[in-house]
Amino acid sequence: MTELIETIVKALVDHPEEVSVKEVDDGEKLVYQLTVHSSDMGKVIGKQGRVAKAIRTVVNAAGTSQNKRISLEIV
Repeated sequence: MTELIETIVKALVDHPEEVSVKEVDDGEKLVYQLTVHSSDMGKVIGKQGRVAKAIRTVVNAAGTSQNKRISLEIV
């Protein structure tokens, strides 16, 4: 799942080398923490959060087989 998130985000940003995803397992919830360069933050979030919402939708759809709630945090 981290590879999926990195692939999607690296295509959007100007500094793909600074994209990192950290996975935190919280028992019933799986949290992915996405870190990008500060100048790329707006590109990942998008206008009114539309890009971030689309990324979260793809991640949730891909993670339905794990029977856990999946959350994406942009740090």
